[in-house]
Amino acid sequence: MDSITQAVLGAALQGTVLGRIQGRRSLIYGAALATVPDLDVVIRYADPVSQMTYHRGFSHSLFVLTGLALLLALLVNWLGRTRWPTQGYTLGRLFLAFWLVLVTHPLLDAFTVYGTQLFWPLQTTPLSWAAVFIIDPLYTVPLLAAVLYTAIKGINHKALRLLSLALIFSTAYLGFGLAGRMVAEHRLQAALDQQGVAVTQVRAVPMAFNSLVWRVLAKTPDGDYYEGISSLFDRAPPEMQRLPLNLAAADGLPSAPLLQRLRWFTDDWLRYDQVGDALVVTDLRMGIPGNYTFRFNMAHRDSQGHWVADTPSRFVGAGPGSMFDGHDLALIWRRILDQQPPLPLAAWTTQYLGQAAEPGR
Repeated sequence: MDSITQAVLGAALQGTVLGRIQGRRSLIYGAALATVPDLDVVIRYADPVSQMTYHRGFSHSLFVLTGLALLLALLVNWLGRTRWPTQGYTLGRLFLAFWLVLVTHPLLDAFTVYGTQLFWPLQTTPLSWAAVFIIDPLYTVPLLAAVLYTAIKGINHKALRLLSLALIFSTAYLGFGLAGRMVAEHRLQAALDQQGVAVTQVRAVPMAFNSLVWRVLAKTPDGDYYEGISSLFDRAPPEMQRLPLNLAAADGLPSAPLLQRLRWFTDDWLRYDQVGDALVVTDLRMGIPGNYTFRFNMAHRDSQGHWVADTPSRFVGAGPGSMFDGHDLALIWRRILDQQPPLPLAAWTTQYLGQAAEPGR
């Protein structure tokens, strides 16, 4: 999630557990500690694929953060006994506070679609539960309001109650998002089953700033994918389009290490396009139809027509900023309640990918 959300979540947690001991300072300490896992962004890698796939790695590991929480608890407990004996610190309460603040950061990140390596150094596929968009005001605002009230009024019974209620609501909202994802996946699967279309994988991801309208992807055995839109308020089957993954385009790079790493990180939700003499690889999980957040130049053709792996670079296209186009966002938010007219999937695909899509039957 975004840094503001992580900070207010940490502030709410530490305020709840240590507020009666630390007072308002618990909010500041919790907000600062909650941002520690994202300090890995200061590490610069040689290429954008490495930058993407090593982010949310060791610094988001539950093993690493549990160890860090224990070290911090031991340090503060020692300081409490030697310098602040009247504060009332206990090792158990300190560890609980620090552990909750630290581990909820990667756990919350895992509820987005990006991918979080909770069990680093184990090389399991990064977790991507895709229950919330990376910025979701309905998740953040209640926590922010409770933290601001506590910062103004101080730690008292009402403030602690508000913090607790905000934490309960935010947790329930994540559960709501998971349920919405399952509903969206079921609806697309049912629509494809009705058409007699066999698929091998289905996954839904929330669209911009909400958990009510979903973009749903489904792979077919013959190397295509369906992309559909579903809202929790829909009464009719989702609109959809069929597009090629172009898997044959990657046959010339079977052992390119960074391509293999990208396949692992995204759980192989990739499509391949030849743009001029370049091989462009797209992560299908993030963005709007046709306009995906992560696209990379991975290779070029030599004089004999063979692919030669390059140091990856960002593909120069519309870019993630275009997803915040006011007109497109208005269409997405209108789509939450109204299924007609459907979102212009084919027009977006032509605009951003430069190719026509086959409409869903």
